[in-house]
Amino acid sequence: MKKNSKKKATPKSGKSKLQATIADTSDINSRREEELKELDRVAKLLVRRDLRLSEALVELEKQRDELDKIAKMLVRRDLELLGIREEREREREKEFVELKIGAKELGRTTEALLNMLEDTERARGEAEEERDKTLAIVTNFVDGLLVFDKENKLSLINPQAEDFFDIKAAKIVGKSIPEFAGIPILELLLSLLGREIKAIFRKELTIKKNLVLEVSTIPIMREEEKVGTLTILHDITREKSIERIKTEFVSLAAHQLRTPLSAIKWTLRMLLDEDLGKITKAQREFVGKTYQSNERMIALINDLLNVTRIEEGRYLYKPTLTNIENITQFVINSYKEEIEKRKLKFEFKKPKKKLPKAMVDVEKIRLVIQNLLDNAIRYTKPGGAVTVFLKHTKKEIEFSVRDTGVGIPKDQQERIFTKFFRGANVMRMETEGSGLGLFITKNIVEAHGGRIWFESEEGKGTTFYFTLPAKKEFERFIEEF
Repeated sequence: MKKNSKKKATPKSGKSKLQATIADTSDINSRREEELKELDRVAKLLVRRDLRLSEALVELEKQRDELDKIAKMLVRRDLELLGIREEREREREKEFVELKIGAKELGRTTEALLNMLEDTERARGEAEEERDKTLAIVTNFVDGLLVFDKENKLSLINPQAEDFFDIKAAKIVGKSIPEFAGIPILELLLSLLGREIKAIFRKELTIKKNLVLEVSTIPIMREEEKVGTLTILHDITREKSIERIKTEFVSLAAHQLRTPLSAIKWTLRMLLDEDLGKITKAQREFVGKTYQSNERMIALINDLLNVTRIEEGRYLYKPTLTNIENITQFVINSYKEEIEKRKLKFEFKKPKKKLPKAMVDVEKIRLVIQNLLDNAIRYTKPGGAVTVFLKHTKKEIEFSVRDTGVGIPKDQQERIFTKFFRGANVMRMETEGSGLGLFITKNIVEAHGGRIWFESEEGKGTTFYFTLPAKKEFERFIEEF
């Protein structure tokens, strides 16, 4: 029985233990759950703490970056301030050096100014002395002097000019050129100078019957600026009187010689034509040479008479409407025999289009072409070339003759159109000639309103040109003349 009872008691105690164990396990689980909950809560707290720490770290990073920026800015500012301070130090040193240099320069400038003042005083004294000398020269100058300022107002007139015009300086000094129109004796000067004072060189001005002045104007320049004009009045009354007497003498002598020379010419001509009887070959040769010499003398007399007429203004012109080509051809035809005799290559280059007619004195223009062509033929050696050109340029008719002759020496070219001039080289090869042909030629061309010029090289040849205005331009020139 007892054994049974024991066997029956054992299950009860095991169950109790199990329950106790379950209870304990339940407690443990409860505790674990609480611990887990606590751990979870702690973990969440830790996570939140970590988040806050992360945020704090980020914030700290930002603050650190800001601090770095600020630090860098401060460093940069310090460096800039240091640079500015150094720059200011350098500037102060530079200014100090410049001040020292300036002080020295000021000292030198002061010294220089004092020297300049001394030099200025000396220069002023010299200038006043020069002025007094100049005024003395101007006052006592044998020629009349008029000085105009850049506004063409008269600023100075010397006593000689006062005597020429019989006027006092106080009456005209300060007046402009146009204001001279109200003073009769100065109107002649006004007509020559023009209202703007044109350039004049040795132009004649007759003031009175016994007073002829030669007027020239010279611009007064200061560097490249024109500050006035000097007008020089040279008394050439005596020279003109002597020239007139000389011209009258030449004219009288020429006229007196012309009559016997004409008688000799016709007598010799009668002998050559055997009107006075037969002559031998030798006699014909001697009479022929005498006749040619007489012809040259008559040509010289004619040239002298032409020169005197030109100088006295009595060289009359009878212009007619003429074709220049016909005049040229006429002159060329008269020289054909001479051209062939000298074996020259001659060419007349006529214009392609018909030339306009010109108002010219046929006899005078024929003489011009004859003089130029004669020189070209005479001073070109046998086998050389002579070419005549005619062309129409703008409003002019241009004639030119080119040769391959001896040319004109360069140092003598300026005198080529003067009276009695002959080149040294042509005098050696051709002793005959008066030296008046080109002087007469130039006067005839210019009297027709034309121009004449030349190009030459010694030993290579010469080209002479002259132009004549076409009909309308010549009529305008005559009206103006």
